[in-house]
Amino acid sequence: MSNDFKFAVNSIAFDENYQPADSTRATTNFANLARGESRQQNLRNALTMIDNRFNALANWDNPKANRYSVELEIISVDLDIDSNADRFPTIEILKTYIVDHKTKQRIEGIVGNNFSSYVRDYDFSILLLEHNKDKAGFSVPENFGDLHGKLFKCFVESEAYKQNFAKLPVICLSVSDNKTYHQTENQHPILGVEYLPNESSLTEQYFKKMGLKVRYFMPPNSVAPLAFFFFGDLLNDYTNLELISTISTMETFQKIYRPEIYNANASAAKSYKPDLKNSDHSVTQIVYDREERSQLAKKQGKFAEEVFIKPYQDILEQWSANYA
Repeated sequence: MSNDFKFAVNSIAFDENYQPADSTRATTNFANLARGESRQQNLRNALTMIDNRFNALANWDNPKANRYSVELEIISVDLDIDSNADRFPTIEILKTYIVDHKTKQRIEGIVGNNFSSYVRDYDFSILLLEHNKDKAGFSVPENFGDLHGKLFKCFVESEAYKQNFAKLPVICLSVSDNKTYHQTENQHPILGVEYLPNESSLTEQYFKKMGLKVRYFMPPNSVAPLAFFFFGDLLNDYTNLELISTISTMETFQKIYRPEIYNANASAAKSYKPDLKNSDHSVTQIVYDREERSQLAKKQGKFAEEVFIKPYQDILEQWSANYA
């Protein structure tokens, strides 16, 4: 396998004092929370929501629902194409840690959770839009997501990944509002009830090129299913506490960013179509600018095109063709 690319892994604590780095994608969930005059209260509220949800799910031997707290690290992955150039910020993910206040242990959780990538912004906000401009129907460019998928797989197979993380990543996203999900009989004690989508989505196909499978589960006392993207066996490769750390973290973010779905006042039915226009929902005490976020995706896609895709086009095409 041709692998001339080197990855550098950096981490920063995501706590109430978190300040986004200059290289952080501004649309990233946690960066969006850490801006403006409410930044510290936003962060404090979000972290409290995560801890409360964790203790509600990890309720055994936890009578006061205060045994655990979750610590988060933002993991930034930079790509070094040739040693003379600046590194390109390729991927940003989250790492969870579980602090057990009873045993005084700090337990490693799951890496992945949130997923952000400048190249994905380029693919969806620049390439896909250009491809469909002035066309009657919607279509996807040939090889759409190939480069991004190979870069992600290359990172997961790299020495840098193996040195930093014990297990393969799990990424947890919101469900798509243009699909219908059907409840199955399958139920997991932590992940909850499994749902199956009526069709595959573009996001699913994109993540498949990254080597990831997907399953949809609605955890106990949640109101909508979450999409879990993973390698291997989601239900058996991870401990209960690891899975709870991902659910509590990502469900909190979704309650903030998609309250119409994840903070709805009624739980998902057996046949469920998410609705971003659902008015019967509660809003969290956390300030968030969704409009700004969608505009920034285009800016960040442009950034990726200008500093990465175009300057290194030949190298990237050759590497992608040779990557097995």
